[in-house]
Amino acid sequence: MNTLTTEQPLKFVETLRKEAAMEPEAVATGEVTKETQIIAIYGKGGIGKSFTLANLSYMMAQQGKKVLLIGCDPKSDTTSLLFGGKACPTIIETSSRLKLAGQAVSIGDVCFKRDGVFAMELGGPEVGRGCGGRGIIHGFETLEKLGFHDWGFDYVLLDFLGDVVCGGFGLPIARDMCQKVIVVGSNDLQSLYVANNVCSAVEYFRKLGGNVGVAGMVINKDDGTGEAQAFAANTGIPVLAAIPAHEDIRRKSASYEIIGKPDGEWGLLFAELAKNVAEAPPVRPKPQTQDQLLGLFSSDITGRNVVLEPATLFDMVGRTDMVKPSLEVVYDEA
Repeated sequence: MNTLTTEQPLKFVETLRKEAAMEPEAVATGEVTKETQIIAIYGKGGIGKSFTLANLSYMMAQQGKKVLLIGCDPKSDTTSLLFGGKACPTIIETSSRLKLAGQAVSIGDVCFKRDGVFAMELGGPEVGRGCGGRGIIHGFETLEKLGFHDWGFDYVLLDFLGDVVCGGFGLPIARDMCQKVIVVGSNDLQSLYVANNVCSAVEYFRKLGGNVGVAGMVINKDDGTGEAQAFAANTGIPVLAAIPAHEDIRRKSASYEIIGKPDGEWGLLFAELAKNVAEAPPVRPKPQTQDQLLGLFSSDITGRNVVLEPATLFDMVGRTDMVKPSLEVVYDEA
């Protein structure tokens, strides 16, 4: 039986200290070289991620690429536009139903296709009955069992809610599950705040040795005011496409109509977006401070001229002194 001497633990601790003190290797900044590009798209809820991705994936497929679109939003609406408004059975609900029946999930139960685009929804728990982030983790665990890493796609596009970049929603960034991130925003403070949070998460994990970078930004509902363009420039990321705030786009999107067709009015726009998405390298963003974000907008919009006035005790209780009961325990004399 082997026994440790007093010197062995000390040597082991010293070895660990030396390893911890070593600088990590520089993170990758060059062109993506993996055969399959896995790209995570983040943005504020309702900003148009699903609209952008449905049309982008459709255009990519028409260009001869094999594309998989995965909805990672608990709303499970990523594929709605692609399938003409029809709901796609989610992985979570399907696996739960089949598990109760004693059956295993197969690819045909959760993955569907249209005109060359393959698509699926991870789904989420019922309202008030679970964590959406945990649902994302469960969904990816199921995908791995189905052989996700062996599928031969050119592009895998992940649609993630960006309002909260934590837990399951931060999985692609935290675990290097994708090569690059794209943010979708518009010329409004809230969507740029969310985009900035995503950039902050990317930068945080890059400092820890991660390899995920931000490939760029898609500006949706662009009204030409320029705040999103300025944000992208300040953050050091390119604008991959600016989709105008056009009535024709709004109307067709509302009626679940694909506009990213090669021969359509908006075909050139999405063809250019597809090219930029494919070629843009992942870069380290420069997240902005709150004041820098506010600086993109006029003070009339953001209220930057407001002065923070400290509250007083009089504001709270109507007087300037207040007797606080003691927490000291006083025992009666025996």
